[in-house]
This record gives sequence, structure tokens and C-alpha cells, in this order.
Amino acid sequence: STKKSLRVLSPRPAVPGLRLPSVLLTMEEKHSRAIQFLFIFILELSTATSKSPHIILIVADDLGWNDVGFHGSNQIPTPNIDSLAYSGIILQNYYVDPICTPSRSALMTGKHPIHTGLFHHTIASDAPYGLPLHLRTLPNYLTQLNYTSHHVGKWHLGFFSYPYTPTARGFTSHTGYWAGMQDYYDHTIFTQHRHTAGWGYDFRRNMSVAWSDYGNYATDVFTNEAVNIINHHDAEEPLFLYLAHLAVHSANTYSPLQAPQDAIDRHSYIKDENRRKFSGMLYKLDESVGKVVDALNKKKILQDCIIVFTTDNGGPAAGFDLNHASNWPLRGVKDTLWEGGVRGASFVWSPLLKSAPRVSKQMMNIQDWLPTLFSAVGGKSNQLDNMDGMDMWDALSRNKESPRNLMLHNIDEERLISAVRVGEWKLMKGTTYNGAWDSWYGPDGRSGRDYNLTELHESKVANALAKLGVPIPSDDKIVALRKEADVTCKKPAKASPCKPTQQVCLFKIDEDPCELNNLVFKFPDIVRTLEGTLRMFNSTAVPPGNKPIDPRADPKFWGYTWTNWCDFVSGGCPGAELDKDEMERNILWDHQIQSMVRQKYKL
Repeated sequence: STKKSLRVLSPRPAVPGLRLPSVLLTMEEKHSRAIQFLFIFILELSTATSKSPHIILIVADDLGWNDVGFHGSNQIPTPNIDSLAYSGIILQNYYVDPICTPSRSALMTGKHPIHTGLFHHTIASDAPYGLPLHLRTLPNYLTQLNYTSHHVGKWHLGFFSYPYTPTARGFTSHTGYWAGMQDYYDHTIFTQHRHTAGWGYDFRRNMSVAWSDYGNYATDVFTNEAVNIINHHDAEEPLFLYLAHLAVHSANTYSPLQAPQDAIDRHSYIKDENRRKFSGMLYKLDESVGKVVDALNKKKILQDCIIVFTTDNGGPAAGFDLNHASNWPLRGVKDTLWEGGVRGASFVWSPLLKSAPRVSKQMMNIQDWLPTLFSAVGGKSNQLDNMDGMDMWDALSRNKESPRNLMLHNIDEERLISAVRVGEWKLMKGTTYNGAWDSWYGPDGRSGRDYNLTELHESKVANALAKLGVPIPSDDKIVALRKEADVTCKKPAKASPCKPTQQVCLFKIDEDPCELNNLVFKFPDIVRTLEGTLRMFNSTAVPPGNKPIDPRADPKFWGYTWTNWCDFVSGGCPGAELDKDEMERNILWDHQIQSMVRQKYKL
């Protein structure tokens, strides 16, 4: 077959050097005719026989860009994750928020955290606030389309009062924990603040404390629950399964990296003890993906699924948060606005995707998943509230130009940080931790071990896809996809380093994803354009919803469990909810700001 392409160029900008990204539109990748026709047959069959596709949304916690094999690292095998990624669409230009509560609020609502009030730090276990109640969530919207929604794993969107907990926010069931992290085995959380501390058990099945899960490894509990939900679901009814893993987040400070010893021992070739423990945690996460896909196939609903895999933020590398993820070669870590903090490892797989397998360069943000998935399963845009997320389904499925050309990474005036992306340009102002985590952190994972393609072919995911009739790509195709998904950076001979504690930083991210060369003095017009864009975003931000720590939350008052304490204490917790009209009075959504930026700067 002859490969055709059509290059669609964006309009010429008025600002020199600032342009919209061009997108290469291609025909379907070269496969054997037999596989191609079989794939199309299965696609048409699934469309004809299923009212709505099942949605499986898998979120890894604190997974770094370089922790998955499909981005080029050979160190820790992730054969199930990789097999699914190579068979779907790898999202190379995909962004998350720098920490978990903001990302999860964006994922569930389609709104940027500056429009939910959850952009300033994460929700502490003993702080009485959460995702505002007037905001509808993804399962709320899917209910309109007759979906049954289940939440397994981490919540971290508030639990001080029942209306903020998962089963009150659209989920039929919840198995997991409400706070931001926990011990992988005993499911306790220890928190410590300047004048207070608390320790208690945090594991629930719906609203009941699940003492029977004590001692069981969290990743296994979540995997087993997800498989159980799949096995008992009515295949004729659409399913939304939100599987939000604890892995690979660190546990309590006294034992931060935890995995079964046999999982750790599989990676004895890793000399660094902490990275070796991390590898065991990641192995169990990869194993979970394999078991979930295998269960979907055995249930005979895999052909009717859309599977999304994403991290919630960049990896905490080199001991940040007592963790040992890797974002190499990207700069920075979790809770920074460098690419290592906000560029996310992610992919989407489904027989409904017409342009898979490929590596997508289309700009996308985590808040886009809600309208994208809603559109993919037949929902209409007029059924959604106003939001920042943009519907990416047609762009992804058919490899069209992304509707998104800009994104805000964050604005936090209290921390004096902000970063925005417009087209290929990124402006950064200020930095976190006084610049202590502004470097590049390994391991790079490119030496000491070869990438084992046999492990991919023997994985549960590969076996499930083969049984479905859509085997993973050939070795040559996998090698090509992996090369395309690998980020490599070469420092220019006369590079100007960025020192964010001293100056504003400007990067041409398409050419410099490792943020090696600060162009702030070469392109002052672009700096002014992006600063103007930041001001537009800032003018629409709602106040942070953060509340002071409430000592009454201490688990010692509640049988050493973390609970919805405001429902039981005298007087409750008044003032926790922001006024809806006040919150949304001045909001401009991403598509509106994008249009304003185009018009003002003639983009």
C-alpha cells in the first residue's frame, strides 16, 4: 500500500516566531491486509452489538515519564502496559497537573483546578474541604447514558463529610481509600503538621470501614476488586470502571517503598536499593493492567472497551517524597512546573480508534478526558456543563489536528509560580522549593539491560489481544513506535540556562522538551504574548478552597480510623463550600481564552 500524507499548516502568526503547531495527517499504518480487515470487522461488529462502549480508566499514582518501557527505558520491564500502549495511541504531547488533587479534580470534572479551587497543594487528611458539590463528575454525566460506575482505589477529593465521598459523587460502589496515600499493607496513614499529628486506618468498602483488607497488599486488593467488578457486571449494560492505584506512590515516611519480596527480587540487577524496591511496586502495577485486560477478554467485552492509562502527575525522582521514580530526560519532579512535573505518561486503547497504532503529537490535557470519553460513548456536548476540557475523540481517532493549542500548567500566587503553554512555546515564572528540585534526575535506564520483546509477546495483554484477533504490532513496528515515543535532547552549543529564581524562562518545547535553553531574551514579543495569556487565565481563577487543619479529625477520636468527622462533631464544619455563583462569575473557559488569544495576538 502507498502511504499518503497531507500537511495542514496553521495560519501565519502576527507575532514573529509564534505559530500554531502543524499536524501530520496519515492513512492507517501499514499492517498485513488480513489483520487490517479483521480489525475493521471487529470494530464494526462491536459498534453494532454494543449500545455504549465500556470505559476502563486506569490512573497510576506518581508514575514518572521514564518509568514505562514504551518511553525508552530498559531498566524495569512493563510488558503489559507497553503491549497495550503499542496497540493503541501513545500520547506524547499529553499533560497533567503537578500534584494529585488538582489532577484528579480536573479528571473528574473537566475543569482546570483554578476553576475548582483545588490548585493550591493537595487536600490534607484532616482539612475540612473537598471538590465543590455543585460540580458534576464524570460518573454523574455517564449516568445520563445509563452507565454503572465503580471506583476502586484512591479518591483524594475530600472526605470530611459524606456528600464529598465517592458514592455520593456518582459512583455505585467504592473500594479503597479516601486520602492521598497509605501503607500498602496495613492501610494506615500518618500525618504530621506543625502542631498536630494523626495516625489511623483508611480503607473502605462503600462507607464501611473494611477491616478485612488489613494486611493485604493494596495493588492486589484493587486488582482483585476490579476483576470482580468485571466478572459480575452485566455485559449488556455499559460499565465505567475508575481504577485509581496507590502504586507507585510512596507510603508512610517510616516505610516508604513497599512491594512483595518476590516482586523486588525479580529486579536484582538494579543496584540501587530504593530503585529496586520501586521496581517491585511498578511490577505489581503492570501485573494489574495485565489481569484487568485478561478479565475483560474472558468476559468477552474487551472488544467493546475504551481503556485509558494515565499518571496523575510527574514522578517524584531522586528521593523526592521518599520516592525513586524517573522522568529522564525531562527536567524536574512532581510538584514542579518543569516538564518532568507536568508531562504525563499516558495512552488510550480501543478498537474504536481508527488511526491506531501510532504515537500522537496532538496537544492534550488531563481535563480533556471527560468530554473526550463522553463524546466517544455517544454523549452530546449540550449534556455537559461549561468546562475547560476539549473533546479530543475525533482528533485522536482519526489523527486530526488537536482542538487544543494552549494550556495552563498552574498559577499559584501564594507560591509565586505560574507556567503556560501556547503552541510550541512555554513560559515559566518562579519555581517551587526555592529551586531545590530544578535539575534532571535519572536513572536513564538505557544501559545495562536490553529491551525484551519476548516479554511483551508473552504478557497477559498480548495474549488477550491475540485471542481477540488484534495481536500487538510486529517487532519492527514496536521498535519504530518506541523510538518515536522516546525523548532525546541535545544541548545547543550556546545554550542559555534557565534560573527561575532569578528570571522568567521561555522554552520552545517542541525542539527543547528537556528545557535546556532559555530563550527569554531572544523572543521578547513572545514573552509578552504568553505573559498576557497568563494574565487572562489569572483573571478567571477562583479563590483556593483550602481550609485550616481541623484537630477534630484526628483518628484517635474515631477508633483510629480516618472518617467523615464533620458529620459527627458538634456544629459540623460550616463554611466548607464556596458559593457557586461567586465561583463562576468571572470564569472564562479554555476554549474562550484560546479564542481571545488568537484574536488579540492574531494567531
